[in-house]
Amino acid sequence: MAPRRLLLVGEGNFSFAASLSETLDPSTSITATCLQGPADLARDPLARENLQRLRERGTEVRFGVDCTQLVDAFELQDREFDRIYFNFPHCGRKAGVAKNRELLAKFFQSCADVLAEEGEVHVALCRGQGGTPADKPMREWHNSWQVVAMAALGGFILSDVHPFSCEAVPGYKCTGYRSQDKSFHVEGALNHIFTRSLPYEGLQPRISRIKLGDQWFSFLEPEVLVGKLNRGFLEAPSYHPIKTINEKLIAELGKAFPLKRLKCSSPLLPQGDTGVLTSCHCDILSSAFWISLHEDNSNFESLTGGTTQDMEDFLVSFSELSLPKNPRRDSKEEAQEGTYGQAKVCLRPSLLVHVQALIQAPDFLPGSLYILSGPVFQKCRISPFTMPAFHETLFILGFNKNLKDGCLQSLLDHLKGILDSLLTQTLLKGSKLGSSVEFVFQPPGEDYMITVKSQNFGPDCVKDLTIGSVTTSATSIIHKDQCFVCVSMNLDLLAMLVWGISDWRMLWTFDNRFLKNFAPGKIEPFKSYSLYPPYYVHDISFWLDTKKRFDEVEFHTVARAVSQDTVISIQFLSRFQHPKTEQVSLCYRLTYQTCDKALTQQQVASMQSQLRKEIQQRLHVIPR
Repeated sequence: MAPRRLLLVGEGNFSFAASLSETLDPSTSITATCLQGPADLARDPLARENLQRLRERGTEVRFGVDCTQLVDAFELQDREFDRIYFNFPHCGRKAGVAKNRELLAKFFQSCADVLAEEGEVHVALCRGQGGTPADKPMREWHNSWQVVAMAALGGFILSDVHPFSCEAVPGYKCTGYRSQDKSFHVEGALNHIFTRSLPYEGLQPRISRIKLGDQWFSFLEPEVLVGKLNRGFLEAPSYHPIKTINEKLIAELGKAFPLKRLKCSSPLLPQGDTGVLTSCHCDILSSAFWISLHEDNSNFESLTGGTTQDMEDFLVSFSELSLPKNPRRDSKEEAQEGTYGQAKVCLRPSLLVHVQALIQAPDFLPGSLYILSGPVFQKCRISPFTMPAFHETLFILGFNKNLKDGCLQSLLDHLKGILDSLLTQTLLKGSKLGSSVEFVFQPPGEDYMITVKSQNFGPDCVKDLTIGSVTTSATSIIHKDQCFVCVSMNLDLLAMLVWGISDWRMLWTFDNRFLKNFAPGKIEPFKSYSLYPPYYVHDISFWLDTKKRFDEVEFHTVARAVSQDTVISIQFLSRFQHPKTEQVSLCYRLTYQTCDKALTQQQVASMQSQLRKEIQQRLHVIPR
């Protein structure tokens, strides 16, 4: 849809406004403004000529408009501009980068008051000024105008950037370099296009209720998983890329094997049901999120602050949960909570927990490929390709022991062919490597890791990622004559590889612009609407408690929770032991960056301060 109302600020000689007005549709209105008064421009013949052209076309011209105070220049009914232009902003004379950053920051904050909800802010800067990788060459961050960080102060993200072309606006003469009648150097100049970010709001964990039999229970969702429970990405109405990739994978396997699709049960696992994990992956249970279910007979709205229907929608996936017959009660909690009892459950860390129940079923059919898909949750260290919540799909194939080698190889060959095909559908132009799938044998057993060497994140960015596993160790006391192959796939990582989505957090965004990249059932290259977000670095050091073991994964988990997944890297810097007290101190470097929202230095400083408090309380360390 073409923009209807354009606002031009900082016009010097109005040559841009005059040229633009002659290239646009007559239904588009332009308001051209400058900081100077009419008398200041009367001495400039080019300005007088352009102003005359604008008046002849009926273009609105305003003088004395401060682009850092736009709300004062327009009445309420005159705001809501679809696009705001600011070409080659400069404080004048020999102003340094700090002054020009301040100008940009105030400008973006001012734009927030007069821009339409889906409007754009266009800022043209000379080569290197922006400080983003789009600049060739790229200036050092401290010596640039840090345009993405300044935009974040107004709640904006960089959504596009392209070369600034004077040829596109014939007659444009960008004067005013250092407050003189000299042109700016526009070779290599870039036009930066900013859009509104979703507001950065501190989401709070919800208290949820669930009915098991005739008893109600309540639980508090883990802080680190806020916004990740019951999103419904795999459900029928969804056209999320995770669902698309899962359906394509299943459809292709269905051409070679008869399929049995199973409904995924609740992600909550009673404490007594976790023993099945030990036969699959002994380390999975240690990474599980444990939560407490409290017996709850209180009024619904007093706990949740929401409506019954709201919570029914949220609890759909928990309807099949069953607790142990004698759930453990915590007397201390009962004393604190009055009539509440307590039972420990964990959020499902893997779909592999369901394998034994499936292969022990009397009606399990050999030769059929059983399929189970759903969300899983694991504590993990912070890294670009590890995530606390993701979607897993599980394929289980049973066959006669005498046919083991042939059936296993057939499944692996089909799977490799399907994955290779999917991973080349959005291959970047100029890429010679593409993606390749390998099954890496894991001694001493007969298991494999599914690894992908991919160039789908860019020609100069090659990644080796493990996206799944193949295990043949499961056995059934009911079907003793059968062998079983279990293939587990991380759908989130697979979707990232296929579409070239470089940040897993983008899959969980609430911004509607993300899903607009995807047509139902189609695979086309992903184009991000948030480019080069600024990052902020903070160090933290603390004394360890000599009586307690320091859990680094828990430290990462607390950092995830406090920062709401804005910490993208935690780097260990040093370990120091006091020569007299022998007390040990650790130092880490944290890097904060979002993928879809405007994040400011002030917000990060607040998070870092909160993190110091939280690790002292939860991990029993003493911040230095």
